[in-house]
Amino acid sequence: MAVDSFRAGDDEHGPDQPRPTGLLDVLSVAAVALDTSGRIVFWTPQAEDLFGYTAQDVLGKYAARVLIRPEHLQAVVSLFTEVLETGRGWAGAFPVLHKDGSSRLTEFRTMRLLDDLGDVYALGIAADHTLLQRVETDLALCERLINQSPIGLALLDPELRYMLVNPALERIDGIPAGDHIGRPLREALSFIDVGTVESCLRQVLATGTPLLDQYHVGRPPSDPGQEHAWSLSFYRLEDPGGGRVLGAAASVVDITERHRAAAEADRARRRLALIADASARVGTTLEVEQTARELADIATPVLADVVAVDVLDSALACRPLRRPDNGPALFRALALKAAHPTEALSAADSPGDLAAYDGDRLVTLCVHTGRPVMVRRVGERDLPRIARNAEAGEALARAGVHSYLAVPLIAHGEVLGALDLKRTRNPLPFDEDDVVLASELASRAAVAIDNARWFQSVRNTALTLQRSLLPDHSSHHTGLELASRYQPAQSTSEVGGDWYDVIALAGDKTALVVGDVMGNGIDAAATMGRLRTATCAYADLDLAPAAVLEHLDRITCDLEHYIVTCLYAVYDPHTRRCTMANAGHMPPALARPGAPPVLLDLPPAAPLGVGGVPFEATGTDLFPGDLLVLYTDGLVETRQHPIDDRLNVLLGFLDEPGRPLEETCDLLLHGLRHPDDHDDVALLVARAL
Repeated sequence: MAVDSFRAGDDEHGPDQPRPTGLLDVLSVAAVALDTSGRIVFWTPQAEDLFGYTAQDVLGKYAARVLIRPEHLQAVVSLFTEVLETGRGWAGAFPVLHKDGSSRLTEFRTMRLLDDLGDVYALGIAADHTLLQRVETDLALCERLINQSPIGLALLDPELRYMLVNPALERIDGIPAGDHIGRPLREALSFIDVGTVESCLRQVLATGTPLLDQYHVGRPPSDPGQEHAWSLSFYRLEDPGGGRVLGAAASVVDITERHRAAAEADRARRRLALIADASARVGTTLEVEQTARELADIATPVLADVVAVDVLDSALACRPLRRPDNGPALFRALALKAAHPTEALSAADSPGDLAAYDGDRLVTLCVHTGRPVMVRRVGERDLPRIARNAEAGEALARAGVHSYLAVPLIAHGEVLGALDLKRTRNPLPFDEDDVVLASELASRAAVAIDNARWFQSVRNTALTLQRSLLPDHSSHHTGLELASRYQPAQSTSEVGGDWYDVIALAGDKTALVVGDVMGNGIDAAATMGRLRTATCAYADLDLAPAAVLEHLDRITCDLEHYIVTCLYAVYDPHTRRCTMANAGHMPPALARPGAPPVLLDLPPAAPLGVGGVPFEATGTDLFPGDLLVLYTDGLVETRQHPIDDRLNVLLGFLDEPGRPLEETCDLLLHGLRHPDDHDDVALLVARAL
């Protein structure tokens, strides 16, 4: 190829002509040629930059006189002569005079040249020694940093092909350096989101703005079983002289430990938040079924994709449990929840179902031992011990159940049942942390379930007692048509001491009684039974209403500080006179055809149990069609409304006294009762005939 095909300053390069680097420009390498007499015959522009002399200043002059100090002249001449005579090159550094009079330590590479005429010349290639030392130091430092740095480093060309990979990056991604070089980034970096990495690198190449600390997660070939994390930073590489883009550099810092620690800390925070949430959401009522549903809701989907809560039937009935053995266990399914539609639901017992599980079932083993049972990875041999039958096992397999956990519901040392957990879409198997969390949730829920089951047992006992004590009266007495209701508190499910009674007296008279023992539970119901029995006894003596209340007051004073309100009325159908005495009770309502309903104004008196307070009686006539309504305060009192407003609402429901009595009772209960009512109600309605 002809030499003149390369022109100075030519910026066009063919496909086989790589672009020149800018390193020589950075070094500013100068060239000086001397003839055999030591005169300067060649002087480059870089020499002018290095020594300060122009070509016109030095060409044809003796180099020693221009560039060498006298004290160095003999040594330089000796070296010059040796190079010309022997032809051996010389490399070294010595001070050279600058045009400004200073000395510059300059590094030389000298050699002998021979032209086509046989003439001999000496060529010196020179550069500033300080600059070369700095470049050499920088290169050494770069080499050590690249090879010994714990940070993975890679250099890529503008087409994002690897040019250099350091040992740290080899260790990080598990791919030898030789397998990187020359390959596109996408081929070598397949275990993370390579599309995002390429996009970042192209952005850096285009803008020159670095992108720092880009977070990436993946599973490298060196450790495919574990998730790793890296912090990636990208920089553009440019020619120092001309600003030409050489490619990009990427630094990779392994932050796996920090990632795992952060993930574990986040997991711990979420678990603590779940436990705190469970404290607020589980056990909001004293109902066993509701508590079980709350537990299933809180465990889905954080802990499992499918959650079931099963309680031993014996525990639900508050019967003593058998000692743990290998026999079957009878479970009552209380709750079932799935995080998504799944066939696994059809394989589980529906809430309310009663199912017997043999001793080889895992849930039975859980309640027998009182310990969690975990199957990290469910196989074909495990499904028969999890499912209720073969068909259910096949359904669980189709649903993708791959991990199973059962933890016991234990309260006060007694195993009540089990929390059953299955994972289908959640790819992670259950681990020991899940066991701890599930056990904590189960423990909190078990206490709530235990409280609810005993409360329901006590409530059922009290309700049975109270209903057994309430009268089974006829709907008709002489001159009266009657209807009555008793309703326990709706929000607390507690039984109180409210009662009513209808007592047939001599002479076709009828005693109507409504009373309220302050308090709830079996004690209140038992006290109510004692007072009702006493009322019947005093009524049978044909005592006046005020006298009856005086006797009841003395009895109540002996009943451990119980306070009781009571309204006692006697109706004589022959005189149509109704005589009433009140002991701190709500006033009765009277609805008369053709007139607005009213509350009867009875003489005030203290409740029973205060002691020593006289009672007065008052009378009113009841004509055919008149409606008399006796009730306890649970019908009208609320925590949100004034009592006068509620009594007016009561009277509003009595605007049609001719309505059937059963319908009137239902209307009053449905119209005045609310789900948050905390008191029971006794209601007695009488219509004069």
